[in-house]
Amino acid sequence: MNAAKIGIVGAGAWGTALAQVLSEGQDNLLLWARELEVIEQINTHHENKSYLANHPLRQNIVATNDTDDLASCEVILLVTPAQHLRASLEALPNTDAPLILCSKGIEASSRMLMSDLVKALRPNNPLAVLSGPTFAGEVAKGLPTALTLACETETLWDQLKPLIAKPSFRPYYSDDIIGAEIGGAVKNVLAIGCGVVEGAGLGQNARASLIGRGFAEMLRYGTSRGARTETLSGLCGLGDLVLTCSSTSSRNFSLGKGLGEGQSAASLMSNRSTVAEGAHTAPVLQADAREHGVDMPIVDAVCALLAGKTDPKSVVDQLMNRPLVSERR
Repeated sequence: MNAAKIGIVGAGAWGTALAQVLSEGQDNLLLWARELEVIEQINTHHENKSYLANHPLRQNIVATNDTDDLASCEVILLVTPAQHLRASLEALPNTDAPLILCSKGIEASSRMLMSDLVKALRPNNPLAVLSGPTFAGEVAKGLPTALTLACETETLWDQLKPLIAKPSFRPYYSDDIIGAEIGGAVKNVLAIGCGVVEGAGLGQNARASLIGRGFAEMLRYGTSRGARTETLSGLCGLGDLVLTCSSTSSRNFSLGKGLGEGQSAASLMSNRSTVAEGAHTAPVLQADAREHGVDMPIVDAVCALLAGKTDPKSVVDQLMNRPLVSERR
C-alpha cells in the first residue's frame, strides 16, 4: 500500500463521511477506528454499517486501529468526540504533519477549547479547524457543502486547500481559529434548545426566536473569548447554527426533542450509540460564560433541563418573562 497523504482519526459518521469525500483523487486514505468490527466492515465490505449505514465507501479508504500507521500522513484530521480528543492526541505518533480539528466542543475536565488542547499537547504541529453546516450523510452522498477552514497562517491554507477542496466540498479560508471553534461548540448547545421547542410543540415562531437570540449569545460569548463577529456570522457560526437547529438529523436537536417530549436526559443519553456533544459542552460553557461575565440565558435553560431541574414549560415561562431590554443585549 502506498503511503496515505490523508489520515483521519475517528470513524464515526462524520469521520467516515470526511473519508469518503476526501478520498476522491487519492491513492488511498487512512481511517483510524477504535472498534475492530468497524475496521472489518470498512476493509471487507467498504461500508461503515455501525455509524454510516447505506453509504458505500471508496475502496481506497483503508481502516486501521494502529495509530503508528498515521506517521507518514501529510495531514491528519481529528474527528473523535471532544471529550476523547486528549487521549487521541496522546496516542498520535511523532509527526510534524498539520492537524485539522473537526471535533466540536469544550473539554469538560479542563474547560479548554480543542485548539488550546492541541497547542498544549502538540505544540509543534501546524493547526487548522474545519467547521461548518455539515450533515454527515449529505457529505457522504456528495451533495454540495461549504464550510470554514481556519488556519494559523495563509501558508498553511495554501498547503491544505488542494487536499481538502473537492467538487462538492468547498472550504473558505479564515485565520480566526477561536471563532471557528466557538461557533461549532455553542451551536450544539443551542440545537438542544431548538429540539426542546420542537418536542414541546411550541411552534416555528419560537424556534426562529430561539435561533436569533441564541446567535446573540454566541456573539457575546465568542467575542469575549477573542473571536471575530464576521467569523461567527459565517458558515462555522450562523450557518452551522441554522442547520443544526432545524433537523432531527442533528443528534443535539434530537436529544432536545426528546427532552421537550418529556423524556429524561439520562434515558435519552443511555440509549445512544453516538454522542450529542452539546450535552457535555453545556455545563462547561455555562461555567465559562459566567466566569467571563457573559449572560447566556438559553444556555442556562438547556443546562437546567439536562440536569432535570426544570421542565420545558417552566423554562419558556422564565425566558418570556425576562426583563425587557434592547435587542443589542
